[in-house]
Amino acid sequence: MAFPKHSPYVIIGAGIHGLSTAYHLAEELKRTKRGSGADIIILDKSGIAAGATGIACGVVRNNYFQPAMRELMAHSVSVWESDPKAYSYHPVGYMQISCEVMHKDVASIYDQQKAIGYESVFIEGEKDCMNYMKGIFHDWQAQNITSVLHEKRGGYANNTKAMYGLTTKVEEAGVRIITGVEVNGFVSANDGSITAVETSRGTIACDYVVIGAGPWVGNFWDMLELPKTVSIKNPETGAITDGVPMWTYWSLQEGTLGVDPDLQKTNDGKMPPVIHVDTDAPLLSDVDGSLITDKLWGNYYKPDFHFGGIQGGAAPFVIDKPYDEVKVDPYGPESPDFVVGHEFAHMWVSSLAHCQKRFSGQMARYKNEPSGGIGAFTPDSFPVFDVYRKNCYIIADSNHGYKMLGVGKLVAEEICSSSKNRLLEPFRFSRYAEGKLHPVSNSPFPWS
Repeated sequence: MAFPKHSPYVIIGAGIHGLSTAYHLAEELKRTKRGSGADIIILDKSGIAAGATGIACGVVRNNYFQPAMRELMAHSVSVWESDPKAYSYHPVGYMQISCEVMHKDVASIYDQQKAIGYESVFIEGEKDCMNYMKGIFHDWQAQNITSVLHEKRGGYANNTKAMYGLTTKVEEAGVRIITGVEVNGFVSANDGSITAVETSRGTIACDYVVIGAGPWVGNFWDMLELPKTVSIKNPETGAITDGVPMWTYWSLQEGTLGVDPDLQKTNDGKMPPVIHVDTDAPLLSDVDGSLITDKLWGNYYKPDFHFGGIQGGAAPFVIDKPYDEVKVDPYGPESPDFVVGHEFAHMWVSSLAHCQKRFSGQMARYKNEPSGGIGAFTPDSFPVFDVYRKNCYIIADSNHGYKMLGVGKLVAEEICSSSKNRLLEPFRFSRYAEGKLHPVSNSPFPWS
């Protein structure tokens, strides 16, 4: 098939946001009788789910301290639930297990989950928390836990398998996916709007562009000549902080313990919920008993046959370089710079053993293979969903991406209507200058 010279809609990125937006845009064009999937092409320089989507842990949760994030995630969970088979979605639930410093935050999450009808159970007090957890896992032993928020919805999806299911939907809707094509720039009209996309295989005239490029968002931000820094208004004092970098890269810390996933079954023989623990209990090495940290730490994990073991991770760390100096390529496991090493493996497997006795003595089973990646975070570590240059929609997920399957549906609705979506409004770029910032929790993770 010849390379296209024109397409009404060009979507850049064949990860979760690009694919989801394309599918739902095709559906919306059909519904409104404004076109069809044949009016959409997806471009990706590598392949389907070749970036952050392809290495994602795949956790789907609504454990957010921020009301806007919680509502957005409830919407996305509903989209995952709409076709669990195609999306390879496992609705096993999710547990936020926390120490006292996070007790108030998690209680607030529970109250607001109730307010939006999102089913969960909240346990308080060290003794009751221990009893509740032992009722699920007989060998539970994590210390300093004073609250457990058990989300009955949510769970996880198999990353690439889910995306190939979504790809089938996209292609059945008539959308064309073209891989092995790198976007090099944009052609603009006098009013600043984009009239064409310049690629490694030629120029494509277009009416609308959607960028869902994950960690590569900084590259496109620069192509569009958008500001490298922002000014942020303090919502309490009104003071302005200038020169805040728009993008900061964080190194993601994830890996797999190569044991039988069935090892993590619950007391009644079922597949368990996803576990997320944040605690200030001293973390000791499961190898020699030495102190790893006495500061607040966190982990998350789940059994996953797709990964072949217990898969999960720990808090990421900042890459101390300007975003335009960070080498995003080669990405993920192929990177010589941004993969996890022995230090992560030691910490994470020891943290599993801290939580459950069944993981003690399993350090040798950690899969010593390249894993991890990097994520492009916004100034406040929350997404930006907005239109630039009049006809370019940027989906910048700030590494909240995989669980946000439903964002593409909302973006498609906005593109096809003149109204702004209530769930996306809190994530506009203007929030920095206006001081409309999201509240910050006490979690050691930047995305909670």
